[in-house]
Amino acid sequence: MSIKDQVIAIIATQAMLEPGDVAMDHTLEDVGIDSLGLVECIFAIEEAFDLDVPFNANDPQAGDFDISSIAAIVDAVEKLKAEQAS
Repeated sequence: MSIKDQVIAIIATQAMLEPGDVAMDHTLEDVGIDSLGLVECIFAIEEAFDLDVPFNANDPQAGDFDISSIAAIVDAVEKLKAEQAS
């Protein structure tokens, strides 16, 4: 399963949706994920990919982890995995 598919599956699970209902241009708000759900998504992503996501729950817009859309989250996870591999 690709990183994209795994991230979408994690977000879909948190949003109680089918992965096919989560589009790359959606925001977390579009799929019904609130701030607590966001934190749970981050934890699930960290666990699934064995990553340390640079995310501050007290200031979600700060830092290098872009949560502006599903596509941005997928890109951020892909970058973290690439950095981890090098």
